Amino acid sequence: MMFDCVIVGGGPAGLNAALVLGRARRNVVLFDHNSPRNAVTRESHGFITRDGIEPTEFREIAHQDIAKYPSVVIRNEKITDIKKKGILFELVTKAGECILAKKVILATGLKEIHPSVKNVMDYYGKSLFNCPYCDGWELKDRPLIVISEFPSAYHMVKIVYNWSKDLIVCTNGHKVLTSEQKEVLQRKGIKVFEQKIKTLVGENGILEAVIFEDDKIEKRDGGFVTPEWIQASPFGKSLGCELNQLGGIITDEFGRTNIEGVYAAGDASVIAPSQVIIAAAEGSRAAIGVNTDLTQEDF
Repeated sequence: MMFDCVIVGGGPAGLNAALVLGRARRNVVLFDHNSPRNAVTRESHGFITRDGIEPTEFREIAHQDIAKYPSVVIRNEKITDIKKKGILFELVTKAGECILAKKVILATGLKEIHPSVKNVMDYYGKSLFNCPYCDGWELKDRPLIVISEFPSAYHMVKIVYNWSKDLIVCTNGHKVLTSEQKEVLQRKGIKVFEQKIKTLVGENGILEAVIFEDDKIEKRDGGFVTPEWIQASPFGKSLGCELNQLGGIITDEFGRTNIEGVYAAGDASVIAPSQVIIAAAEGSRAAIGVNTDLTQEDF
């Protein structure tokens, strides 16, 4: 069967793209091997009518919505290869099945490379997070830590300051802040620690303190980390899609990449801020781009 569009990735971007294309009566298959980046997240915030929803429940509701449109199929399989064959695309599943499509939406998301801090993942998604807009409210007015090995540490700590004035910033042995930046932070009462972190201390994922290699201890209730973001799949690069300086796939206002017939949506194209509502909106715009281009080709 020839599909109008194949969507690779079943997060908010891919799901919303499938919904919009289903409502446009397009024959679509969405491939999702269910390995979301936010698997450690207990609640998703910032999406009106769905504030605080568990990611698994969000996906279940989305699948129910999409099931109303018979031209859309969701398959729990992994795509291992995508090649452009003339004006069409050939996608290969892990089982070796070949799928042909006129258009492809890459909604494959990102992977996170976390700071090199011992046991940081024991706390990630429970008391340490990456997005203040998603989780800042729950940590408001508490003693917090910002852990970052990148120059973006300065921007992050300024944003987090909106939710808590009791802040420290830790660069884990990296000199990423200028002397001027450190002076600004110190005037705001924000301590800067550039020594390496020995370990994080707490129970059941709830942070209690950070211990540095010089054995200094700072008590903290939670905080934020700035991971390095990389593409979760190689498809954008292998298809020849141009990337921006942050590693996101460059698109126009309707998700079109520089490769005709290839579209990108969600975290794969918008590196930050990484929010469910933004990813879903990106999926909608890419779907409109696909439908617009298919309609133009029909005429």
